Amino acid sequence: MSNLNVPMDVFIEEAVETVRREAAGRSVLCALSGGVDSAVCAVLAHRAVGEKLTCLFVDTGFMRKNEAEQVTALFRGSYEINLIRVDAEERFLERLRGVTEPEQKRKIIGEEFIRVFEEESKKLGKIGCLVQGTIYPDILESGADGHKQVKAHHNVGGMPPRIEFEAVIEPIKTLYKEEVRECGRKLGLPESFANRQPFPGPGLAVRCLGELTKQKLALLREADAIFREEIEKAGLDIQQYFAVLPGIQSVGVRGGGRCYEHTVALRAINTRDFVTARPARLPHELLETVAERITGEVKGINRVVLDVTPKPPATVEWE
Repeated sequence: MSNLNVPMDVFIEEAVETVRREAAGRSVLCALSGGVDSAVCAVLAHRAVGEKLTCLFVDTGFMRKNEAEQVTALFRGSYEINLIRVDAEERFLERLRGVTEPEQKRKIIGEEFIRVFEEESKKLGKIGCLVQGTIYPDILESGADGHKQVKAHHNVGGMPPRIEFEAVIEPIKTLYKEEVRECGRKLGLPESFANRQPFPGPGLAVRCLGELTKQKLALLREADAIFREEIEKAGLDIQQYFAVLPGIQSVGVRGGGRCYEHTVALRAINTRDFVTARPARLPHELLETVAERITGEVKGINRVVLDVTPKPPATVEWE
């Protein structure tokens, strides 16, 4: 599926011109999450406004293992883009204390992102524009443009009604995920970033069901890293794969005695457009290895299950 009616080189030229025109000489703040969508937007914006661009990476504490360090190294090193990293883990956890309802989680995270952007923008002097990596499936699922809502993506349906920026610029909002990847390759992003696993803006917050705690997020982060490592080692062609902590605990045996620990669910899907998806067929030997590693290396998880549900009726993410 595609929304492109021009070659990618032409799209890039037009997107750069769009950012330049909408910025209208103002300074620009780009919300950099670490995913391919925001990375592509950062490079497009840098081409458009140069030194007037500042990228802001908000470390919510909901990132995958080592991701914050990887993102910081790429944009400060390879692209020499002005990047500010804000440690906001305690702030986000406090705002989400006691919250279990998925839509409420997304909206709180969406609003808190904007408030952090506004506060950092004031420290830098007045910044008029915010660039963010909204893509077409975000708009579809958030119920914008007449579509039925599935979930409020933090950057669409989760946006607060009032923001202090004069303009919000979304240069890739007409693209599907594979088109964003193609755009990233054309822009010279490393393959490790252009082909990066999709990652929701709220991060592990919507893969850790129920109330969020540091302990639960730490368990999920380690289990997810093991699953992704084994998939990559096997060289399988799968569009998205990750772990979920569904908030279920069960009885198990550890050290010869009873334990009562968390369950982790594995999700792997194949898709062309992320609007529909089919479960990937994973080799049984790989699943056994992953389960043994997770339950052996991550103390606090004693059971691993596999999600084999297509989209629809399920979504790719659990929340």
